Amino acid sequence: MCADCMKFHRKQTVSKNHTIVKIKDLTGNMEDVMKYAEGFTCSEHDREDIKFYCRDHKFACCAICYFHSHKTCFRVIDLNDELHSLLHEIIPEEISGELKNIETHLKKFMEINESSINDLKSQVNGLQKNIRDMRNKINAVLDNFEKTVKREGSKIYKEEAVKQQEINHQCLALVHAVRNSHFLFETVHKYGSDIQKFLMTEKIKLQLLSYYSQISENYKTTNKITVELEFAPVVKSILSLSVSEVGKILSKTETSVLPISLQKQIKGCQVEKADVIDVVLPGINEQCFTGVRFLPSGKVMLANCSNQQCILMSPSYEFIASCKLAGSPVDICVVDDHKVALTIPTQNKIQIMSVQNDIIRPVRLITTVHSCYGIADGMKGEMFVTGDCGNNKYQLSLITKSGEVKSCFQYDAPSGHWNYVALDSARTRVYITVPIKNSLLCFNMDGIKQFTYSPDSLIYPFRISVDRNDNVCVLGYNSNNIHHLSSDGSVLQLITTGVPNKPRAVCFSKKGDVFLVTSGSDKNLYTYKLK
Repeated sequence: MCADCMKFHRKQTVSKNHTIVKIKDLTGNMEDVMKYAEGFTCSEHDREDIKFYCRDHKFACCAICYFHSHKTCFRVIDLNDELHSLLHEIIPEEISGELKNIETHLKKFMEINESSINDLKSQVNGLQKNIRDMRNKINAVLDNFEKTVKREGSKIYKEEAVKQQEINHQCLALVHAVRNSHFLFETVHKYGSDIQKFLMTEKIKLQLLSYYSQISENYKTTNKITVELEFAPVVKSILSLSVSEVGKILSKTETSVLPISLQKQIKGCQVEKADVIDVVLPGINEQCFTGVRFLPSGKVMLANCSNQQCILMSPSYEFIASCKLAGSPVDICVVDDHKVALTIPTQNKIQIMSVQNDIIRPVRLITTVHSCYGIADGMKGEMFVTGDCGNNKYQLSLITKSGEVKSCFQYDAPSGHWNYVALDSARTRVYITVPIKNSLLCFNMDGIKQFTYSPDSLIYPFRISVDRNDNVCVLGYNSNNIHHLSSDGSVLQLITTGVPNKPRAVCFSKKGDVFLVTSGSDKNLYTYKLK
């Protein structure tokens, strides 16, 4: 570009952070080109270097982003300290394989579409032969009918051809985008610095989500249009019929799944039982832990339904303090670094508790419009709560930081009462258990159901929790097992050994490598490790 263009380029918001170099400084060698891209800056804050990575949201950010949007996130790491370990987690062959698989899928989609159009053209041409066979007996009437069929068939073909060709044009554009992503990814991993490899990988991962989404919405199935001729029953005996009475051309659409596999790579973890902790609470005999949560400090909070208490435990699971509540708590979520929230369904209340300096005290009581049961962390002090609206309707509510209760979505559920709730790290998927129907439901944030998980091996599911890879753990209360699923509902593993009787509550640690399970039949805590 010339000097004037360079000034304009630097003034535009979209390009003001771009690196501009003199042509004479470029040798054409990719290593030399890459050195000008060193020091990636934040897209939100001008000239701020990328310094942190939030594992909860899978987002690389600057210091300003961290303090404004990710300070309360559990898993934020310094890239300078952890870049080597992050790069170690990257498997370039997997990303390249996914990009190649997507391109294969899109090319197959276009190939099948093109074949369908050719088949449709052949079928439309074949209709005229049917007419000539009939013309031997009713030639005069069929002359007009042939013209109509030819006209209507051509219209169907042209409209469908234009439609499918437009779809193929759009698909080809996506193919080019995928190829470009593949080229950038392999180039950076071949010639780029470590920070470039990592950031480019994160960028490509986001693009992968977009590619999968576009394929799911637009290119997962193809429509094959076929045509056939339908003659009126009386055409052989009544030759005085009008053209519209002779017959009509029929078209139908057949939807079929492409004959290739398209699956996103799933990161799974193996689970091993670690220990059984005998929870000793001074002066407390009755114990039924319906909720358990790791706090940002590494300490553990328990909801003791039997004694209407919340209990604070040390990171080594020793008793620190307890606090009496206004009713029997069922579930817990973390509000921020120093607050938790507990649901009290019998009173339609949510109790906000302060946890500082090993002291627990109530700070606020929120009344929900409908009943409240399960509760899950949101962002920036928000909470998500399940509740019964009556008339077989259940609602997911959002409680803002100020305490305002808003409806996210309602769902007609004559099939059974909604129970516990959990969200993925990006807050795009909601998981809800329906114990009466032995089911785990998954919704997006618009209330559209994504899948139902209800195998015979899951009986009366209770608490749910999401691990560090956004995989889901759901407890089978009456089946005495733990189901470990991917985010799309595929089974990673079914844990049946070392599971407590009547597993009730589950939660993952801040780092996501340990999870706790409580029992509905004893006072112990059961710890498990992911490896």
